[in-house]
Amino acid sequence: MKKFIEKLHFITHDINHLTHIEQAQMACEAGAKWIQYRCLSKNDDELLKDIHVIAEICDDWGATLIVTDHIHLNGKADIQGFHIENMSADFTDIRNLVGEDITLGGSSNTIENLLRIAQEGADYAGFGPFAETRTKPNSYPHIDLSQYHQAVMVLRDQGLDLPILAVGGVKLEDLDDLFGAGIFGIAVSSAINQAADMNEAYRSFYDKIM
Repeated sequence: MKKFIEKLHFITHDINHLTHIEQAQMACEAGAKWIQYRCLSKNDDELLKDIHVIAEICDDWGATLIVTDHIHLNGKADIQGFHIENMSADFTDIRNLVGEDITLGGSSNTIENLLRIAQEGADYAGFGPFAETRTKPNSYPHIDLSQYHQAVMVLRDQGLDLPILAVGGVKLEDLDDLFGAGIFGIAVSSAINQAADMNEAYRSFYDKIM
């Protein structure tokens, strides 16, 4: 089942000055149509408390709500999809668990893994990190522009329709080069939620992409 995927994904994170709910509210007020709730620090009751409120915000503003991991919460809140960060995850098994209507995204750092998750039924993939990021520290090598272009070409040659999003340290000034490499979209967090004016930062990204 072909899913609609937004070109600009906003990801909430644990940060000191804004709750996940506040981040979602501010992003939606700025025009966000895709909110990825990424919280790995709370128990299920706390997660669901957040998710129920964010789901209402997304519903009010016409935004899609994606939850990072936590697929065991499927059916317990108004969640449209899940983003799976485990790069070894079996998307065939996950799809069987959550059903066809749920949007599934995955994280990848190699073209080989992009091919695998595309073949297993992922609806989109975050491919990165593009640059240094303190939001989600990791030791994976950065993906350069030539690799993004190569990934797009390999998937196309294989007849696999997997929207690729650049993720990890993406800044406004990177967009021309990234989209020039053929990517479908981007996922952003700190460039927006750490900005002096979150609304203005989101609008700057949105206007550049759309």
